[in-house]
Formats: sequence, structure tokens, C-alpha cells
Amino acid sequence: MTRAWAHPTAIVDDGAVLEEGVKVWAFCHVSRGARVGAGTSLGEGVYVGDDVQIGRGVKVQNRVSIYTGVTLEDDVFVGPAAVFTNVSNPRAAVSRRHLYEPTLARRGATIGAGAVVVCGVTLGRHAFVAAGAVVTRDVDDYALVMGVPARRTAWMSRHGARLDGPDGEVLTCRESGLRYVVDRGRCRGLDLAEDAPLPADARVGRAPYRR
Repeated sequence: MTRAWAHPTAIVDDGAVLEEGVKVWAFCHVSRGARVGAGTSLGEGVYVGDDVQIGRGVKVQNRVSIYTGVTLEDDVFVGPAAVFTNVSNPRAAVSRRHLYEPTLARRGATIGAGAVVVCGVTLGRHAFVAAGAVVTRDVDDYALVMGVPARRTAWMSRHGARLDGPDGEVLTCRESGLRYVVDRGRCRGLDLAEDAPLPADARVGRAPYRR
């Protein structure tokens, strides 16, 4: 893998760690203590706060601010202009820097364009937050959530294909052929462990998602 690259207009503070193959595009700022995992891409105008942890293969699109207290695991996608917060009751005249509330996006989660993730929540593995949604509570693995506030409307495969069918029935992703089952209000994969990376031959998409 190639060494990390940063656009001449980007600022990478001393003490920030960029692993192999990281790309930091124009007008980004990566703060001290932040770690950005191998193969991750930070789009134009991205801000990464002090001590933020970003995993491998993450794609952060333009104009996203990832504030202190946010952790993104491997293969997370963050759409353009998505918003994270780190204090639930901010006041300009009251310092709450010691009260940052952690936010975690687990492996493979997608956060759509313009979505808002309010601090203190966990987005489950391969969860899918629709564009413009406002997330105020934890999101289950594979859950598709949308709306204000965000509510689960369906389940999504690791490839971002909607999974339709009753609880207890084996559901097959129309794009990859991977199998899932929904049991007691939870979705889980049958062919791959939730924390396992996709095999190389399953990394090419074949169909767009439509509601």
C-alpha cells in the first residue's frame, strides 16, 4: 500500500497519525491525537477533531466535521455534509469540554448525506442511516433508519440491499447472495461474521438501493 497523501491546502497537526494509503483532500484539518486508518479517504473540507479514531477503509465525503468523542470503525461511509455532535446541551457561555458524549459507528455503517447523529449513540454494524435522518438513539446492526427522529423502517444487507421477509425466515441479499435472518427483532448474517471484512470477490456493487 502507498504512503499517506495530503493535499497542499490540508492541515495535519503534529501528533496526528495517518496510516498507509490515507488520502486527505483539499482544505481538510486533522487535529493532534487523531488516528486515521489505512486506506481511508477524507473528502474536501473535512475536519477531524482531537483524538478522534477512524478505522481502515473509511470514506468521509465533503464538508463533514468529526468532533472529539466520535469513533468510526472500519469501512464506515459518511455522506456529504453529515453532522456529528459531542455535547447534548451546549451553551456558548458554559464550558462542557469535559462532558463530551461518545458516539460510535460500528464496522460498515452508512450515514447518508445531511444526516445528523446526536452524540451518545451507537450505530450498529452495517446499519444504514438514510439521507437527512436525525439519529437520537442507538441503531441496531443492519437496521435502515430514516426520518426525524430516525426510526427503523427495514433491514439492509451488507451490500445496501433491502431485506424483506418475516421474522425467522432466511432472507437472501439480491445483490450478493449472502443470507440473513431476523429473530426477536434483531438481524444477523449467516454466511459472514458481522466483524469480518467482505471478501474481495464481493466488493463490486451490482444494484442501486431504492426505497
